[in-house]
Formats: sequence, C-alpha cells, structure tokens
Amino acid sequence: MQVAFDRLELSRILTLYGRMVSCGEWRDYALDFLEDVAIFSIFRRSSEVPLFRIEKRPRLRNRQGQYCVVAAGGVILRRGHELAQVLRIFDRKLMKALAAGE
Repeated sequence: MQVAFDRLELSRILTLYGRMVSCGEWRDYALDFLEDVAIFSIFRRSSEVPLFRIEKRPRLRNRQGQYCVVAAGGVILRRGHELAQVLRIFDRKLMKALAAGE
C-alpha cells in the first residue's frame, strides 16, 4: 500500500510552499508516493537536486515521529510526531526572506 499525505498535511505544506514562492526562495516541487514513504521535494530550480524534502514515514510513528525535513545533503534537520511542529524549521528562513524583500 502506498503512503500519501492527507488533505490537511498537504494543505499545510502547500501553504508554506506558496509563501516561500512569493518570496522568491522556491520555484518548483515534486511529490513522490512510495510504498513506505511520501515525499514532498522542494527545488530552487527544476533542474537541480531538491533543496529540502518533507517526508512522511508511518513506520516511524511510534519512534522518532513520522515526519521529517531533510536537507540537500541528506542531513535530517528536524523530525517529529506533528507536521506543524516539524515545518517550523522554515519559519526563520521565511522571516529572512520577507525582510530581504522589503
């Protein structure tokens, strides 16, 4: 069975994505739904490797948490049980982008 983001999860991710696109930080994304993981990949340009990956791995639900943000080099930046808490890692980046745009 494939793993996928539900409607609320996808809404939260796309809201963040839209805010970063409006700041000019991100330009493209890709969705991958595999047997054990759902991945939302974020690109600066579509021809590059992803800057970040937001992953959902239900098998890790009872351990470290099923959500994680992975940087381009494969480093896990944040992991947790709640998607909103994991996505907060982008708050500082968003504030910097908004301040630079003013």
